[in-house]
Amino acid sequence: MSASTLITGIGLGSMYGLLALGFYVTYAVSRTVNFAQGSAMMLGAVLTFSFAVTWSWPMWAAILASLALCTAWGVAVERVGVRPFVRRGSDAWLMATVAMGIVLENVVLFTFGKDPRGMPPSPLTTEAFYVADIKVQPLQVVIPVAGIAIAVALHWFSYRTRHGRALLAVVQNPDAARLMGINVTAAVVLTFALSGLFAGIAGILIAPLFIISSTMGTLFGIKAFAVAILGGITNAWGAMLAGLVYGLAEALITSLLGSTYTHIVTFALVIVALAARPHGLFGRAEVKKV
Repeated sequence: MSASTLITGIGLGSMYGLLALGFYVTYAVSRTVNFAQGSAMMLGAVLTFSFAVTWSWPMWAAILASLALCTAWGVAVERVGVRPFVRRGSDAWLMATVAMGIVLENVVLFTFGKDPRGMPPSPLTTEAFYVADIKVQPLQVVIPVAGIAIAVALHWFSYRTRHGRALLAVVQNPDAARLMGINVTAAVVLTFALSGLFAGIAGILIAPLFIISSTMGTLFGIKAFAVAILGGITNAWGAMLAGLVYGLAEALITSLLGSTYTHIVTFALVIVALAARPHGLFGRAEVKKV
């Protein structure tokens, strides 16, 4: 594997892992997932471009506003697309979250336009430094560092803090959690807010590297869900590590075989891996007490 392929794979894998953390955090607490995650990533990229380039906001203000709106979008998905169906014991939230993602894509299509845009150059993409004769852009370092740092923080919060353990207790027995003083509804809303936040961060980080459009998040969302399942959807570290594995495999396949075979081979490898380990590479079977 060449150095450039390795760097590309780590960057892509970090993005997949960061989006997969959004699937993990909602599933770990409520056993539901946000299938509008890819659309939320697209929203982060589009809003950042609109605020910073179209409306000439300072970049820090554009980023903060974009993250706030992506977080609000996550809350809206839970309130409109998940909660009403979960309360009735229905699994229709699966289709509802997908539908909300499609609605968001079309709203962006009509407001942002169908023409793809590109973020203007910045020091993160125009400057570079060398590590052992390997040319590295600052953004190529920022992306994996941000993804891994968020995975570490999420794992620490979930298993090393009282509030994190309280969130994980919600999925075990919601009624017992309520008796212990845990606001179950607020806990679930928080996880969907975090899923929107993680997707927004991913969108902002990849905006300078990809063409920005209303459809850019669709394939990212599908890949991120595959990564979440591959890593073991109840394991934050597994989601991030699986993202890195998937990103490196994708970059290597593209380098060796060409982009035509990238999705064919990578998704085939996911199927083979899950056939060998149905609970994911880093997951384990749940023990249910009866």
